Amino acid sequence: MKGPWNLIVLLGPTATGKTALAARLARDLGSEIISADSRQVYRGLDLGSGKDLSEYVVDGKPIPFHLIDIVDPGVEEFSVFEFRKRFDLCFRALRKRDLVPVLAGGTGLYLESVLLDYGMYEVPENPGLRKELEGFSMEALAGRLATLLPALHNTSDLVDRGRLVRAIEIAAFQRGRERKAESAAERLRPLVIGVRFERPVLRKRITERLRRRLEEGMIREVASLHERGVSWETLHRLGLEYRYVSLHLRGELSFDEMFQVLNTRIHQFAKRQETWFRRMESRGVAIRWIDGGDYEAVRALVFGPGGGGPKRVS
Repeated sequence: MKGPWNLIVLLGPTATGKTALAARLARDLGSEIISADSRQVYRGLDLGSGKDLSEYVVDGKPIPFHLIDIVDPGVEEFSVFEFRKRFDLCFRALRKRDLVPVLAGGTGLYLESVLLDYGMYEVPENPGLRKELEGFSMEALAGRLATLLPALHNTSDLVDRGRLVRAIEIAAFQRGRERKAESAAERLRPLVIGVRFERPVLRKRITERLRRRLEEGMIREVASLHERGVSWETLHRLGLEYRYVSLHLRGELSFDEMFQVLNTRIHQFAKRQETWFRRMESRGVAIRWIDGGDYEAVRALVFGPGGGGPKRVS
């Protein structure tokens, strides 16, 4: 596609149907999808992470996708640094083929690392800082990280001391380093489309999707991951579905208790995602919102109202 953008982003809270919209758009563009989801990178995390791989087939045509099923849980840790590095490789490769990639997902930190051009560097260990932090409690370490990253999104860093210290080390390094001279606005020309539903509708969609995924075998998926060597601690760090289903499997929550707590936590997560996207807007990311997952509204933004060619962003 020839036009004013070299990247189209589809973002939104969980359960808003981003994958299906992105797949249809990539089909119409003759392009490919780059996933921006912090759990879908892991092999075996299927139902719980909402991969919905069947949605990458549109009218019988498979839509190529990237950054899904690329690392093993419990073996390799995936970070925003690794995401940004791999995104850059995918983006450059697709642009060399004259494609406009579709970046789709709901992990705010990953999306922001691209759209606000985070300076991502290989960060060496800092022995002096590590020595300073040795006597800190977990609460004090969390406070130190919150000072460096006031809008912290990946709360999994707060439950493991080693990950927390490393997060402080990286944040301190990046704060002390000058930003790259080339800004995201100069390098990228993104069209950012947000998908939203009215709160009561989204709550219903979240609950119905959770019921469906449990019926489809999400508990078996978590049990299988543990049987294959993924520890309970790793499953806990993977959050939400994997955390609470693990508690059920360990006998700490009944099925009904697990469902109620997990349902509530996913609703809260969706609200945090919405807050993150508002923060992105306050930092200069222009998001064009569509209501109710209306694909024709997406097409109008990308191709213009008549669908005959790309519409220029004012």
